[in-house]
Amino acid sequence: MDVKERIIAELTAARDRSFGLTVGALEDPELTSQVSPLMSPLVWDLAHIGNYEEQWLLRAAAGAAALRPDIDDIYDAFEHPRAERPSLPLLTPAESRAYITTVRDRVIDSLEKVPLAGPLAGNGFVYHMVIQHEHQHDETMLATHQLRKGAPALLDPPGPPPASGTEAEANAEVLIPGGPFVMGTTDDPWAYDNERPGHVVDVPAFYLDTTPVGNAAYAAFIEAGGYGDARWWHPKGWEWRSSSGKEAPGFWYREGGQWLRRRLGRVEPVPMNEPVQHVNWYEADAYARWAGRRLPTEAEWEKAASWDPVGERKRRLPWGDSGEAGDHANLGQRRLHPAPLGSYPDGASAYGVRQLIGDVWEWTSTGFYGYPGFRSFPYKEYSEVFFGGDYKVLKGGSWATHPRSGRATFRNWDYPIRRQIFAGFRCARDA
Repeated sequence: MDVKERIIAELTAARDRSFGLTVGALEDPELTSQVSPLMSPLVWDLAHIGNYEEQWLLRAAAGAAALRPDIDDIYDAFEHPRAERPSLPLLTPAESRAYITTVRDRVIDSLEKVPLAGPLAGNGFVYHMVIQHEHQHDETMLATHQLRKGAPALLDPPGPPPASGTEAEANAEVLIPGGPFVMGTTDDPWAYDNERPGHVVDVPAFYLDTTPVGNAAYAAFIEAGGYGDARWWHPKGWEWRSSSGKEAPGFWYREGGQWLRRRLGRVEPVPMNEPVQHVNWYEADAYARWAGRRLPTEAEWEKAASWDPVGERKRRLPWGDSGEAGDHANLGQRRLHPAPLGSYPDGASAYGVRQLIGDVWEWTSTGFYGYPGFRSFPYKEYSEVFFGGDYKVLKGGSWATHPRSGRATFRNWDYPIRRQIFAGFRCARDA
């Protein structure tokens, strides 16, 4: 398969996933309604995906005339906050599907004539950007599904659970020796601007959990009164906890002495052997303080995930530079929840750390800034406008993240109060 054939296959797979989460899963009233002011109506996400693709792959890459310039403002994510999007004159679900299908047909027709050269299209960069953008919105749409009320719209995929480790492994930590490593990337054709340029960072030695913090461990924090003790909380975190009244991760509640959770329309006992998810940065930080530990820095996390100390080289993935995610990590909506702690031993990093990719996004202690030598490309609104430290960096992806974005250098970011995302954490401590 040549590069352009692979691009078409990737575009098609992303679109199949988008349709499966929207027009293939829900009736029109649920596609057009807003389940939370934190999220767009699903129909907005659907048409936005097509508008973004039109602007970058038809107008910018192929030099084609604008197909629907009249809707550019409506689907500009920076012009309209999510809370106000339901009041906009949105395309209907049928109109959205027709529009994005027309865009896609024209993109595929134009691809034959577009040279994969130059800053924008070289190595297929702009196509990779659009493919990842669609998958990122698919993950956002899964968060909307999690917030919606009503019967499940998505079915758990069949199949046995992945191989997992022993309880001892699940509770272990490993020493990551001090020394320099290469953070970020210079040559990954899928990388965004905020992952560039690759640069050397000297990281002091530290200990890191071999798995994310699990539900059982987090429940122990709750039972010990962690949500009621200001000693463990960042001042802004204590303000959030006090004003919100939260006393457990998102979607958890107690009934008859048992913790239950609501997951994509299902009510089920909280699986105590899974990584905790739907916790915000303040909750993760409070747990780490209570446990006598801390959150890792972004550099610590990435070194543990990507550095090969024997070969003294950077790995794209914890287990190497390639390999099917299905054998190594819980990615791409293959499971609709995190895998048990210690799963995917073949996906361990060179240091023996597991589940660094997939399952849950992992909060780090680091604010979101550009790397030394950062250059915004191809537009500053993807990364640069968010720099400044108001956002915390998350690493590793979740079960809802597509493998194309499941790489060690990928940087996610969000406000420290956000809980609707599929986020958890692991702990570190100084050596």
